[in-house]
Amino acid sequence: MPIDFYIMSKNKLSKFADMERYPHVFQAAGVATDPTPFPLRGRWKQDFFHNDNPIVLELGCGRGEYTVGLARLFPQKNFIGVDIKGARMWTGATESLQEGLPNVAFLRTHIEFIDHFFAPGEVAEIWLTFSDPQMKKATKRLSSTYFLQRYRRFLEDDGLIHLKTDSNFLFTYTHYMVEANRLPVAFRTEDLYHTLEATEDEEVRTILGIQTYYEQQWIARGLTIKYLKFQLPQEGELQEPDVEIELDDYRSYNRSKRSGLEKSK
Repeated sequence: MPIDFYIMSKNKLSKFADMERYPHVFQAAGVATDPTPFPLRGRWKQDFFHNDNPIVLELGCGRGEYTVGLARLFPQKNFIGVDIKGARMWTGATESLQEGLPNVAFLRTHIEFIDHFFAPGEVAEIWLTFSDPQMKKATKRLSSTYFLQRYRRFLEDDGLIHLKTDSNFLFTYTHYMVEANRLPVAFRTEDLYHTLEATEDEEVRTILGIQTYYEQQWIARGLTIKYLKFQLPQEGELQEPDVEIELDDYRSYNRSKRSGLEKSK
């Protein structure tokens, strides 16, 4: 076994062992085969956060930069980072534990089963930060109607969804999806940091100025960052947009087109 692989494996095992002991980390990677009701479903505020503050999810949180960064900025809200990649999540989980942030939790699970963990109306906002564009299959996109239907099961009526992405494909797709379903848009920009320079809203500048590790890589490569904030009402049947979208012509970190096509729906 190569030494580098051995060290990496050992580090991952060590991180997983750490998180098993962290009181604010919940590991439920086997939810697909485990019918046991999640004990905090519908009781996150009462039994974990011990307050009645709004709950905000970061889906696909990676290292948890946004989960932790937003928790610092908004102590009057509760933040939960969700991802299946435990070795990455360890960074934010460790940082928030060391800082003693009382309004942070992490949930390690597959996002396809996210509605297993939250009761109707329990969540106020969702952040999608640099999700995989999933250019080949619409149902895998975290902003698709497939996932929006799941979000409706636990998101409050007219709850907010924030999309921050380097992918022109995912941003364009989400824009058409929002437009096709007439979802109220609160903020939209195709060049976030150019927009931030022009805004006088200090709160907006602070929130959207948080940069993830991979975001810094993409900015350094000259990629523009897009941002879309919209509401998700409970009423109305959701439909997928019937449009063809040009695929991203670059390879992001650990991503490829996964397809020889030039366009996709």
